[in-house]
Amino acid sequence: MESVVTQRIAIILARGGSKRLPRKNVMPFGGRPMLAWSVGAALDSGCFQRVLVSTDDEEIAQAAIAAGAEVPFLRDRAADDQSPSSAATRIALEQAETYWNERYDVVAQLMANCPLRNADDVRAGVTHFHDSGAPSQISAFKFGWMNPWWAVKLAPDGQPDWVFPEARQSRSQDLPSLYCPTGALWLAQRDAFVGGENFYLPGHIFFPMDWTSAVDIDDAADLAMAEACFALRQRHQDAA
Repeated sequence: MESVVTQRIAIILARGGSKRLPRKNVMPFGGRPMLAWSVGAALDSGCFQRVLVSTDDEEIAQAAIAAGAEVPFLRDRAADDQSPSSAATRIALEQAETYWNERYDVVAQLMANCPLRNADDVRAGVTHFHDSGAPSQISAFKFGWMNPWWAVKLAPDGQPDWVFPEARQSRSQDLPSLYCPTGALWLAQRDAFVGGENFYLPGHIFFPMDWTSAVDIDDAADLAMAEACFALRQRHQDAA
């Protein structure tokens, strides 16, 4: 009996109006436009029938096409910095299904400002999601040297307000690990996603990945850290 093929679409969000780091989605990173790394990760994973870049910007669209993505239309809504990413992905899914007259089983959202996530990370995430049976999955990384249990909010005079006062006297090795979401790879069952508000559906799970694959680039400090991680990876590959 022939097995049923799960139809998946990868939607890479890359709007043109970045403010903290202008034009970040097409700025050079590792010798390519930043978004090209996300396109390449999705394509090389072999997990998707479609790899679509959703953008409102013609320059970004051309860079995406050059990287191998499909951009048959521009985003006509949810292109400002106030619109949540889930709304943009839902609109792109609607546009895609109408344009190609196709219906997908699984929708993946990849942010163009996560260039360090590669095809292996995508395959591992998709496999984890498939095996879990969960309605949606959020990529995450474990906090490392920055111990979030000791986080404080500071008043103007420098007085600390402990977020976890019960943990401030504990040794870091005695505290459980905490995880932070990253925009590297979010997945959802199509019908559950369309019927819900966002990817944080009831019963959603997290998929932990290495923090060096999970870096979101939103400002100059993030960019510097991502470039350092990229250079270190290249050095290890050259030495192998």
